[in-house]
Amino acid sequence: MLSGISIWQLLILLVVVALVFGTKKLGTLGSDLGNAIKGFRSAMREEEAGSLSNESANKQDKGRVLDGEVEKKEGSSRQA
Repeated sequence: MLSGISIWQLLILLVVVALVFGTKKLGTLGSDLGNAIKGFRSAMREEEAGSLSNESANKQDKGRVLDGEVEKKEGSSRQA
């Protein structure tokens, strides 16, 4: 079993939780939890798809050279 927890203890716990929260609230809580998990999964899929498109865009930009000036400011290097 679950490290010494019997089925009777689980049933008693379920009855106490149902009495404290009520069956209607527990049903609502279950559906809200399910919707939250669905939202999390869809966000993870969107993020994964976005990162894949970013990787392909970065591969295309690697061959590009940008021209610009770099100025060294005096006093910017510190001596210890």
